[in-house]
Amino acid sequence: MEALIRAILGNLVPILFVLSFVVAAFAGKPARYEARLLDWLLLLFLGIGSTWSGIFHVFFPGIASASIGWAPSPFETEIGIADIAMGVMAFLASWRTLDFKAAVIVYVVIFHLGVTIVHVHDAVVGGNVAANNFGLLLISTIVSAFLLPWLYFRVRRSA
Repeated sequence: MEALIRAILGNLVPILFVLSFVVAAFAGKPARYEARLLDWLLLLFLGIGSTWSGIFHVFFPGIASASIGWAPSPFETEIGIADIAMGVMAFLASWRTLDFKAAVIVYVVIFHLGVTIVHVHDAVVGGNVAANNFGLLLISTIVSAFLLPWLYFRVRRSA
């Protein structure tokens, strides 16, 4: 049971990514699936997931760094605060206007593309294939960087 809890907590952000698709499939409002999925990705994957990541970076940097394959550093707190800020804004955006969502999505896409470059470089050049450096978290980060703007434009076009 302890191993299962560790696996869930260690992969919470990718789990929330997948859960967003599942919840959006069964939620009733908004009527269009793309709009529901955008809202649930903002709420679960980014809102809760980014805040969760940020809390670990700020308050448990040894655990967060080890899961990425890095040593703790003062920059851990900075990335944690950025994650928490992104999480709070995404949480708010999940029930706000499309314009508000657009601003959050622009930030998230730039952040996720930057994170992707750093983590892929670290894996290719440094050989760091730690679970949270080059695993499910990276995949959900890459997919979200392209999926979020696509969903936004689909929802904007149908509105």
